[in-house]
Amino acid sequence: MIPVLPNAPEILDLAKFLLLGGGLPPKARLDALHIASAAYHEIDVLLTWNCTHIANPAKLPVMRGLCAAKGYTLPELVTPFELMETFE
Repeated sequence: MIPVLPNAPEILDLAKFLLLGGGLPPKARLDALHIASAAYHEIDVLLTWNCTHIANPAKLPVMRGLCAAKGYTLPELVTPFELMETFE
């Protein structure tokens, strides 16, 4: 069974910061929550097919900086293909 990560007010705060700081567009609220939850819970890798907002190489430096500004580490945001390349 995969555990469900608990919610915390800091997750919502970080998600809002990612949106307001230009890491993600306003329409990507759920994606911001997903990333913020992973950062808050110190998840190492966030695996996603979402290359529009989450695994977008152009946005990674911005999101990394925004997370760091709040004291968090941005997880590695990768697609399944990128993850498979590391095991070859």
